Amino acid sequence: MILDRLREGRNVGANLALELDRSRGYVNNQLSKLASLELVRRVGPSDNGGLYELTERGELAVTYRERYDDDSVEFESLLDEELRTAQNTKTADVAGKAAEAAEE
Repeated sequence: MILDRLREGRNVGANLALELDRSRGYVNNQLSKLASLELVRRVGPSDNGGLYELTERGELAVTYRERYDDDSVEFESLLDEELRTAQNTKTADVAGKAAEAAEE
């Protein structure tokens, strides 16, 4: 639920609590857990601000959530592998664009 809301854009715990009809304490606790799993991150303007956004890993977790309960899938490993693949693709794209620019 929280990840779905953050997929729509950055948000603060108080708003998420209202949107999800949950207590602020519950939402803040869940945000802390999600942050420790690197699925969300707290963003500025200050270190103590309550503004959160979905990480790339969090985006993948939402995308593959239907596989979370599949006992044949190690979900953390799936996320790690998909994240590595996405990062390798980005690196290759950047290298390709740099090569194209050098040829011009």
